[in-house]
Amino acid sequence: MADARIFLDLKADHDRHRKMLEQLAETQGDSEERRDLFEKLRLELQAHAAAEEESLYATMLADPDLRDEARHSVSEHKEIDDFLAELVDTDMSSGAWLTKFKDMRHRYLHHIDEEEEDMFPAAAKGLSAEEEKKIAAIFEKRKPKELEMAAKEGPGDERE
Repeated sequence: MADARIFLDLKADHDRHRKMLEQLAETQGDSEERRDLFEKLRLELQAHAAAEEESLYATMLADPDLRDEARHSVSEHKEIDDFLAELVDTDMSSGAWLTKFKDMRHRYLHHIDEEEEDMFPAAAKGLSAEEEKKIAAIFEKRKPKELEMAAKEGPGDERE
């Protein structure tokens, strides 16, 4: 990985997400703290996924050797987005919310572990230093824009 900035960017987001998930798991009931943390997590996950898809995954989908892994990860992003939409529609003080949150957290942690352990190394082997640099630039440009868009939209809203 000559210029691994894209993978460092993605890993930094993942580490932030792990911390947010841990903090959210420690909240109770329909509290202001839970609402605030969940909204920050929702925005962050949606923006991260969209920017990752527009940068790294778009490049991987064009490579027959990396296409299946990219498709798998895109489907997992959709699954997490669906979880987020369900959580928005569920009473935060209910046991159902906590159960659904734990399911979402488990699936997301599995997803990012899989990316870091399997997908990123496979992608790094197939990408040139120039491609990695270009992908990092796209991700770093898109993520703030995606955060802004996610704040305007609700979970599960379709993006054009």
